[in-house]
Amino acid sequence: MKYIITIIAFLLSINTFAQPQTKRVLFLGNSYTDVNNLPQMVADVTTSMGDVLIFDSNNPGGYTLQGHSTNATSLSKIMLGNWDYVVLQEQSQLPSFPIGQVITDVFPYAYILDSIINVYNPCGETVFYMTWGRKNGDASNCATWPPVCTYDGMDSLLNLRYRMMADSNHAILSPVGAVWHYFRQNFPLLDLYQSDESHPSIAGSYLAACTFYTCLFRKDPSLIPFTSSLSISDAINIKNAVKLIVFDSLMNWHIGEYDHPVANYNYTLTAVNQLTFTNTSSNAISYNWDFGDGSNSILMNPVHQYTNTGSYIVRLIASNCNEKDTIFHTINVYTTSVAPTFNYLNWTLSPNPASSSLVISFNSIENMNYNIYNYTGIKIQSGTINNTSKKIDVSSLSKGIYFIQLIGKDVPYRQLKFIKE
Repeated sequence: MKYIITIIAFLLSINTFAQPQTKRVLFLGNSYTDVNNLPQMVADVTTSMGDVLIFDSNNPGGYTLQGHSTNATSLSKIMLGNWDYVVLQEQSQLPSFPIGQVITDVFPYAYILDSIINVYNPCGETVFYMTWGRKNGDASNCATWPPVCTYDGMDSLLNLRYRMMADSNHAILSPVGAVWHYFRQNFPLLDLYQSDESHPSIAGSYLAACTFYTCLFRKDPSLIPFTSSLSISDAINIKNAVKLIVFDSLMNWHIGEYDHPVANYNYTLTAVNQLTFTNTSSNAISYNWDFGDGSNSILMNPVHQYTNTGSYIVRLIASNCNEKDTIFHTINVYTTSVAPTFNYLNWTLSPNPASSSLVISFNSIENMNYNIYNYTGIKIQSGTINNTSKKIDVSSLSKGIYFIQLIGKDVPYRQLKFIKE
């Protein structure tokens, strides 16, 4: 039941990606977003692909995340709600400063803004706009902070700090800076900078627009017809760079990682006929419990008192907007207040991403079957695991996102996601 529901959801989502889409996006940044009207350029790219971008923005020059966190215009736009994505761009230098300063001046305000976004846009996602190092480093701060004296030094710090913001806030990244870095290395003759060696040229903004389109709509950027004022060859090189860095590795930037809720829970017998449930679901914002005796709950971690002993099938539905996942456990309720030993299945995958093999470790003594599904829900590999640690050869799999299930006779099953490099 569980994996059938999940597979249907995957098939529907993949089919959706092939259809025209409409996305509502709010851009909050500064001149890096405002120059060349990046939001409009993203909309032009979107229109050329047959999709629709409805956008708004607030991008005062030199603005910081701290400034946006108290700015009446930014907050009112966030609180309008119904945004699919809210893009956050920090001031161009701050994230590359010493970590103590970043912890004080950057990270807290990323968290504050993300929290406000989540409250007023429960079905939306925060997107951190990873910017780039200055063409020849940050000359104004080089003397006091040598790591930013070069482009590579400044850029690597920006990359790291934006990854940290995305990781800690369970947000996605628009890795413009990472594409920028690749393009500088491979196509140095096309200047992505304006004469100030900081702000983007038309080519730089086009690179950013293609990156944003790929992140927001998850479609192949090499197919984008719009080229702005660039030559066809320059536009092709930029689109292929975005495809390589972003589209071919979406999960590296958390794109799609938080789409689908995964239902899971544990339980303990805490009193006579009383169970306390611990919700361990991920990517969910609401819950529906059926305790198998006609009772229900929408609490995250409910406590339930059974009237009679016996076996009950307890169902949890974890939801995230229009996405749902369901898990069932058969639970034996005893008259004693001492909990019996239950056969939980706790298992891990490593490494993830994987290149040639996966090692599965789990705590069940029984033999387990495994199935591997691709992102469209098609089973492409299966087998049996007969000990507590098993290496599975995945070298023949193409690069992409996969799901692996463990199924046993007496243990509830669930699936984990992994990336094949």
